[in-house]
Amino acid sequence: MKRGILQTLKFIAFLIVGLALMWLAFRSVDFDKLANELKKADFSWLFLSVFFGLVAFLSRARRWVLLVNPLGYNPSFMNSFYALMTGYLANLALPRVGEITRCVALGKKEKIPVDQLIGTVVIERTIDFICLLSIMIGLIFISGDQIGMFMKESILIPIEQSVVSLFGSTWILWASLFTIGTVSLGFMIGYRHSLSKIRFFAKMFNLARGIINGLKTITNLKRKWEFIFHSVFIWINYALMTWVVVFSLEATSGISFGESIFLLVIGGLAMSAPVQSGLGAFHYIISRGLLIVEDIPLEDGLVYALLTHESQLIFVVIVGAISFFMIFRRHSKDETS
Repeated sequence: MKRGILQTLKFIAFLIVGLALMWLAFRSVDFDKLANELKKADFSWLFLSVFFGLVAFLSRARRWVLLVNPLGYNPSFMNSFYALMTGYLANLALPRVGEITRCVALGKKEKIPVDQLIGTVVIERTIDFICLLSIMIGLIFISGDQIGMFMKESILIPIEQSVVSLFGSTWILWASLFTIGTVSLGFMIGYRHSLSKIRFFAKMFNLARGIINGLKTITNLKRKWEFIFHSVFIWINYALMTWVVVFSLEATSGISFGESIFLLVIGGLAMSAPVQSGLGAFHYIISRGLLIVEDIPLEDGLVYALLTHESQLIFVVIVGAISFFMIFRRHSKDETS
């Protein structure tokens, strides 16, 4: 009972944050212009975007199978895909709950311990983070002005203005944060054995160990080159998924594939925000990124964000619902047979 109430409160809290971000994204928008641009959009490009998204999910499911194999299990590709999409559907309710959901779904269907599957998801997320970080670093070297301009206009300047108003100078804040961070790190290292008895710190230490062990596991994969291929292939499809939507609008149609990588990076960061499926965060960051970097009007940027985000959202709802039905329906039939 208490757990159900807590989950409901979490859902409401995350939803409120997402709606607040949506309000921030749309608060200074000319809605008549936005509606007009939305009517003129060429929706046929969204089908191609969804196709690339589907290919990425299929590739992700195959990569998950490769990670599970060293555990001594060989789950079917389709069950892995159904469990994966069920997890994405669950993420629409609560951020990150989908990671557990897909492990439970596949674990029940394939008789695999859920805790071992969770370890594979930690490895997955570590690799995804490394891929996104690599793309970001590459983008900084190739188009450093884009990232620099966006960071300065949308993040650094607002933060600096807030800090100056509170502390009178930014160096006081940074010196304080550096000191606190250094002391905290030293304290955690020195008293790690005592802190590991506390649940919060135990989870942090276990997560760190899981990441390290996960990276070691990758080197022992039997099909490591296939794993590397899928890790790269997934992000290529994410990039194509992001890019083709620009042709839906006249204002964004001039954006090249290389320039759209910037949208992939900031969109990826937005989707990691603690709200349901990047609600609000994606719309705000993408529209401001297009405004600052490409000088595209805010309304056009929001239309692009809406087309990209909502087309994938609808796809996840439809395919996720079908996947949920397939994996749990088949599981129920297996149990009764």
